[in-house]
Amino acid sequence: MSFDRARARREIGATVRLALAMIFAQLSAMAPNVVDAVLAGHQGAHTQASVVTGVNIWVLALVFGLGTMMSVPPTVAQLDGAGRRGEVGPIFHQALYIAWVLGALMTFAVWHASPLMALFGVVESMRADVTAFLHAICFAAPAITTYFALRGLSEGLSMPRPSMYFSFGGLLILAPLGYVLMYGKLGFPVMGARGSGMATAIVLWLETIGFAIYIFNHRNYRDLNLRQRMAKPDLRKIGQLLNIGLPMAVTLLMEAGMFVAVALMIGRLGETVTASHHVALNVASVAFMIPLGLSMAITVRVGNAAGRRDITGVRYAGMSGIALVLVTQFLSSGTMLLLSRPIASLYTNDPAVIAMASQLLILAGFFQFSDGIQVASNGALRGLKDTRVPMGITMFAYWGVGVPVGWWLAFPHDLGARGMWMGLIAGLSMAAILLFLRFWRSSATGRWPDDAGSAPLPIHT
Repeated sequence: MSFDRARARREIGATVRLALAMIFAQLSAMAPNVVDAVLAGHQGAHTQASVVTGVNIWVLALVFGLGTMMSVPPTVAQLDGAGRRGEVGPIFHQALYIAWVLGALMTFAVWHASPLMALFGVVESMRADVTAFLHAICFAAPAITTYFALRGLSEGLSMPRPSMYFSFGGLLILAPLGYVLMYGKLGFPVMGARGSGMATAIVLWLETIGFAIYIFNHRNYRDLNLRQRMAKPDLRKIGQLLNIGLPMAVTLLMEAGMFVAVALMIGRLGETVTASHHVALNVASVAFMIPLGLSMAITVRVGNAAGRRDITGVRYAGMSGIALVLVTQFLSSGTMLLLSRPIASLYTNDPAVIAMASQLLILAGFFQFSDGIQVASNGALRGLKDTRVPMGITMFAYWGVGVPVGWWLAFPHDLGARGMWMGLIAGLSMAAILLFLRFWRSSATGRWPDDAGSAPLPIHT
């Protein structure tokens, strides 16, 4: 295939336009955790620690729900690209059934999450408030899974702005509502960590209700006939969605679990090292929202081309998106490498924490490229509904390479937190190489999973 510069420019432009709203939506979705931590921090270290610990447990359920519902965007994008919009509404109804059952299961799991506190090493004095936070926020699980379905529908149709608007609107409500409930204003009792969980749950329900009203009434979705009678549960279609989504959920859990495991092992090294790790990880997490948003746009662009049975379009969509991610990662890497100490100083005045966090931020700067390539390649593979082999790749890379190498360097070789972060570099680099090669091969041969997510389907230009 000869390189078409004009087509590459068009693809890059389309991906950027799609990705900007998705990136902003991702940053808005992450911001509530920052708001919760800041509000809790001003009430005291105990409340802050309880809320942050509760958020860590909640996020494990959240990423599983997000991963499962990530089957919606590529499915909708392929139907849209194939000119089969009439099938979008019924498949969306099946996604809603999954969202509601999944939300109920997540509510039950988070309510009964006490055993995880021992795994996290939560001290007895904090467990009551962590439990109060989790018991309040768990009722938002059906709301967030439904929100993911709505968002997947809209983004799959290349309309990402509504999710950006509702995520940002929820953020504007959360800060004052959290303040009122946590600090006991306007006649409410002081509720601390419980108030933080309640505020987040209320905001998530408001976002979801608002988003649903918008989608079911806006003219851009009218031809989908969403307001007609709900399609009955179709076990075959539900199975197809789960066949795509569950491997994604496991993939996200593998990555989230790797970072949780690293945090737990670093926790043995003392308060200063632990605080430094959290500073560096928070910076890296914020930076990650940019390639993550781009990867979601890549999923839609690749899925749309796959729906048209356009091999060349799939290759251009994926490779243009990966090239864009490399540009953003060059900027984030340079910022971390050149400004590690000033960035660390924004989080703390402790010289020891600043010194250690600066070293870790330099290592974070080095893994920006591998982290960007792995998430972008995974996004391209999602667009092809190729999720089971990537799941195996990430399990091997994170748990067969990343965690063991990190432990080996951190403890037997006494490199401490730096060793664990070198393990992160190794795991993310392995994932980046294998996932990129997987997409390169799939896009070159034109053979990828069909709608059932299993048998290869020959695609013709």
